[in-house]
Amino acid sequence: MSEPASISANIAGRYATAVFDLAKEGGSLATLEADVSALGAALKESAEFRDLIVSPVYSRDEQARSIAAIVAKMGLSQLMANTLALMSAKRRLFVLPQLVTALKDRIAAEKGEVTADVTAASPLSAAQSERLAAALSKTVGKTVILNTAVDESLIGGLIVKVGSKMIDTSVASKLASLQHAMKEVG
Repeated sequence: MSEPASISANIAGRYATAVFDLAKEGGSLATLEADVSALGAALKESAEFRDLIVSPVYSRDEQARSIAAIVAKMGLSQLMANTLALMSAKRRLFVLPQLVTALKDRIAAEKGEVTADVTAASPLSAAQSERLAAALSKTVGKTVILNTAVDESLIGGLIVKVGSKMIDTSVASKLASLQHAMKEVG
């Protein structure tokens, strides 16, 4: 991990710990989970929102007003509203994507869940997703939530990442291995 990314993860981790602990003490983990999902979706869908949190062009006041309007529009909890206001005042909104990820991880750990990133050559059916989640749950020993993506360049098969483990059964990977082996022979 690069130094700036490490610093951002460290900052986000401190905020995540504080927010998670406060939500847990207040018995509002479900509300926090809804807030985190909404923020994650907003970050994914809105280039303007991503620009607002990282651009140095916006002043503290502009960021604070914009964040207050976004919080009100999204109907986020008071805890999340206060956290985002503090991050805005401290010019730390740039770590919001890492904060969302860290909070998702903490909530999942609290619920005994783990997220698996699955990249497939074509969209998985509901039955395939259920079978894959069940098989991974047996292996990991926790409930597995699938985060699926489609990459047609895989040709066929899957790439599954759970924590630090990765399983690559894609046809593209097998072809690359074969090509590498043939280069060594000839």
